[in-house]
Amino acid sequence: MSKFFSDLAKGLKPYVPGEQPKDKKYIKLNTNENPYPPSPRVIKAIRDAANSDLRLYPDPECDDLRQTVAECYGLDKKQVFVGNGSDEVLAFCFGAFFAGKKILFPDITYSFYPVYANLYGVAYEAVPLNENFEIIKEDYYKKNGGIVIPNPNAPTSRYLDIEKIEDIIKSNKDSVVIVDEAYIDFGGESCISLINKYPNLLVIHTLSKSRSLAGLRIGFAFGSEELMDGLNRVKNSFNSYTIDRIALAGASEALKDSTYFEETRKRIIETRDKTMEALKALNFEIIDSKANFIFISHKAFEAQILFQKLRERGILVRYFNKPRINNFLRVTIGTDIEMETFIKVLNNILVE
Repeated sequence: MSKFFSDLAKGLKPYVPGEQPKDKKYIKLNTNENPYPPSPRVIKAIRDAANSDLRLYPDPECDDLRQTVAECYGLDKKQVFVGNGSDEVLAFCFGAFFAGKKILFPDITYSFYPVYANLYGVAYEAVPLNENFEIIKEDYYKKNGGIVIPNPNAPTSRYLDIEKIEDIIKSNKDSVVIVDEAYIDFGGESCISLINKYPNLLVIHTLSKSRSLAGLRIGFAFGSEELMDGLNRVKNSFNSYTIDRIALAGASEALKDSTYFEETRKRIIETRDKTMEALKALNFEIIDSKANFIFISHKAFEAQILFQKLRERGILVRYFNKPRINNFLRVTIGTDIEMETFIKVLNNILVE
């Protein structure tokens, strides 16, 4: 470790993303990317933006995009915040609402949450999921300085009914409750409908998954004007120009092309459901999924071995060597052909 590192840097344990190997061509089912390209309208908008005056800074307020987002979700523009990917939005949230407090989030969840907590010096309690990897709402009826709930959860894919989330929000009116809905478009009901009812609710979305724009890095926060002000205070103390002109143009068009969004979303859901049935026939345990990935385990075969054998055969999935989930694999839903290949290769491994 470098002698030039600050004490803060020395104590950090950074997030480790899914691998993006370049040694050969893989079927990538490990990073929850969308298997389909963005809308053709997005590509045209990006090309047009690239031909615009890039010597000028972009709009620091992202006004046009925020207006498009607001119209898409039935909100006021003042209830929308735009960030450079939902990861950045989350980072701003931890600084704006949680610094100096103790917060709650599930023990099995998106591993960036404890990373941000450590970065900002936020104390936290990792609340255990039950034996079925479910969030128990009553576990969040306790004193806290904030709550983060991913819905659906990652990597488990579990979805929590909106009524249960509302009970958590109502029971914590003095704390900001963040609902991270990165995967909500693949089968769940968004909590955005509750924003005007609860000023302590903040909902986070991303265009990386259901809109096929992981490479563009656009995320949103939805909430009261009061919460948006907190996020802007942090953003403008860090970087007032977070979104570039090309990303602004592409993101806006992605939201406007609802037809393409619905078509690709439907295809992924159908492929997911077919894949789950095929895996059940191979005696896999599968957590019911409302995401664009599934969480699977086999009693007779160790997950780490399956992970390695799949990789050797050119298929990448995600393995987490962590307590309680070290015999599970997270598998992103690809195209029909990719998932059929995955099932065929997996079946060959099981009968070796």
